[in-house]
Amino acid sequence: MILQLYFARRFLASFLGVALSLAALIALIELMDGLSDMPDRPFSDVLGVVLLKMPWANYEILPLVVILASTALFLRLSRSSELVVLRASGRSALRGLLAPACVALMIGLFWLSIGNPIVAATSKREHDLSNSYQGSETAALAISSEGLWLRQGGPEGQTVIFALRASSDLGTLYEPNFLDFDRDGMPVRRINAGAAQLRDGEWFLRDAKIWDLSGGGNPEAEATRAVTLTIPSDLTQDRIVDSFGKPRYIPIWDLPDFIAELEEAGFSARRYAVWFHSEMAQPVFLVALVLMSAAFTMRHARGANMGVMVLAAVLAGFGLHYIRNFAHILGENGQIPILLAAWAPPLAAMFLALGILLHLEDG
Repeated sequence: MILQLYFARRFLASFLGVALSLAALIALIELMDGLSDMPDRPFSDVLGVVLLKMPWANYEILPLVVILASTALFLRLSRSSELVVLRASGRSALRGLLAPACVALMIGLFWLSIGNPIVAATSKREHDLSNSYQGSETAALAISSEGLWLRQGGPEGQTVIFALRASSDLGTLYEPNFLDFDRDGMPVRRINAGAAQLRDGEWFLRDAKIWDLSGGGNPEAEATRAVTLTIPSDLTQDRIVDSFGKPRYIPIWDLPDFIAELEEAGFSARRYAVWFHSEMAQPVFLVALVLMSAAFTMRHARGANMGVMVLAAVLAGFGLHYIRNFAHILGENGQIPILLAAWAPPLAAMFLALGILLHLEDG
């Protein structure tokens, strides 16, 4: 037990050292980028945006931190011959991996349960502040069981848009209703259409019916129809998707309810489901990275090609990380099932690392 606590303490110290070093480096880079992107803003505003970016930046590089921390740990243990002593005492070196793997698992669970909600709150706040500082607004959007609500602004007032459903890319609205308001908040026009397609700078409506609400007459009696109609718009598909909320803007514990609401409203929630399961699999992936690093570096420091082994450990960790991201993309696009995209890479990486370790240790 004392030995396991010793290895756990060493790994945690290595993890904190690497994490703090990379966090300081990322903070400086983000600060330089912020000053160049917002040269007219006060330094305090730029610093505030950078501080809000830091939780997500550190959360995103968590696998890299684990790779470097575990590689540094096992390299130091090899140089100090502590692994040799462990083997000479009759214990398998695999037992020395139990503590670092458990610490990596606890780090993953901590980031999942506490870090993820913090990242969600700060990322959303940073996105809104950056848009407001740069003079661009995100389209207001809401999802309900009845359909989708959008709001767009213009020089003449606001337009509220309601649609029963939309295409997967949110570029086409089906059975939409457009309600125009003037600057004083009074309704001036209502438009119903069979479909509305978002084009460059406009909505293209088909089979539209227009009611003029600005006059004092009978809007229904004076209503007109148009086979096609265009309505100016400053919205883009990217802005609408951002309004939808990137998966990382939603705390992990709120994602199941959000996914259920999207599916009930008839929208695709696939990318949110893939993100949810990928986050749940993150602790397993961190354990796999520790085992993979150990597979390459748990050798005596005087052995040949130790530098090559260290490089191979880092490259293997990066390779597993990019394979996981590639599977994530395939899952979002519907090329492979959601559970396979989220859980297959971490589990495969862990079994691969265990196989290499068993082969090296027990021959």
